[in-house]
Amino acid sequence: MADMRPIQEESRNLSATLEANGEKLLTCVHCGLCLPSCPTYVRLGNENDSPRGRLFLMRAVVEGRLEMGASFTTHIDRCLGCRACESACPSGVPYGHLLEAARADLAQAGPERGRPRNSLVRFALNQLFTRPRLLKAALAVTRLVRDSGLARMIVDANAGGSRLRFALALLASSRSSFRVEPQRHAAPGPEERDDEPPRHRVALLKGCVMEGLFREVNRATGRVLARNGCEVVEAPGQVCCGALHSHAGEVETARELARRNIEAYSRGGIDYVAVNAAGCGAAMKEYGSLLSEDPDFKDRAAEFSAKVKDISELLVDIGIRPPAPVRTIRVAYDAPCHLIHAQKISLAPTDILSSIPGVELVPLRGYESCCGGAGIYNLQHFDLSREILAEKVESIRASGAEAVASANPGCIMQIGAGLMLAGEGVDVAHPVQLLDAAYGVEKIEYRRG
Repeated sequence: MADMRPIQEESRNLSATLEANGEKLLTCVHCGLCLPSCPTYVRLGNENDSPRGRLFLMRAVVEGRLEMGASFTTHIDRCLGCRACESACPSGVPYGHLLEAARADLAQAGPERGRPRNSLVRFALNQLFTRPRLLKAALAVTRLVRDSGLARMIVDANAGGSRLRFALALLASSRSSFRVEPQRHAAPGPEERDDEPPRHRVALLKGCVMEGLFREVNRATGRVLARNGCEVVEAPGQVCCGALHSHAGEVETARELARRNIEAYSRGGIDYVAVNAAGCGAAMKEYGSLLSEDPDFKDRAAEFSAKVKDISELLVDIGIRPPAPVRTIRVAYDAPCHLIHAQKISLAPTDILSSIPGVELVPLRGYESCCGGAGIYNLQHFDLSREILAEKVESIRASGAEAVASANPGCIMQIGAGLMLAGEGVDVAHPVQLLDAAYGVEKIEYRRG
């Protein structure tokens, strides 16, 4: 048997998380209620690719019964991290935290334990995403490829391999062409009163991918907040939220990014931090847990996380001012995993859509299930991701929707790419874009706090 000391040393993050959540973890009685909600188990039928199977593997590593080798790595990496199992679990097992701890151990273990390091991914996460100016330049080049029409041209020409076409379809889908038309002869919606003072000071997370590829969603979010009585202020110095780093096991980088964001948002006396990307919101709401062992930041992190609100959650809390009616449009809502399962927000996005006269919400089979995007999972596990996506595209086709609304950039790109490659003329947009289009307000400038 191999020496247990290095295995146990490699498992220190996982062991600490298990110990912190020991009572909840031990309540897992392997009942199997999570199995139907797990995308990988449903498609692969392998118990090791189920939530309870992965939990069993984690405990085996911690207890020294299993090496952190190729088999363990395969099953942990194959998980989408959608956390649908958490919604299904009657015992409240914190699977998402345990998964990230296991991946942190794998990131530290390196190739000698069966996980060759992906140098390109590590470089991007630790060097590119931590340097705002460099990241901005890289995204500007990416945006140029998209806006020039080159990406869509290659996709439409069926040129290149399937992986290249899919990657370019993802990029092309980040630019939504969604529009709504005003309803003829309809009375305009209520205008914002110029003499009404703002009710809340709100800082918007601009994000990295959101600002680089979805800046129209950020601008729409700012306008909608202003229309609903909020003073939108900037938070200079904000950086990437660290979600991708946590998911990939780069925990120390995620912690450093969290500290920088807490410092940036501590200025200006803000009431809320509005987030329009579900994955980012979930990560920022968990800063308290991420920095729980940092004596200088643990209290500040918990206070900060309490101010973080998904844009749909915030708008419903403060009250949505009704917009003008629009031409009737059939819209299907697909719930991002990190909104419905991680943040437990299910109704707020549909409340936004329902507030728009003319929007007809149509049922979408499997709206709560993962689309297969999961950060960069769609590029790392191409075949399995496409299989999951194919089911989502078929559900959208069956719904008869003219447009799909989803509140996360990765989901918008994944679903948009799937629809594009399937030849479906269905656009994908963020719910706040529909509300902004219905308001029809002019561009506002951000006020510095």
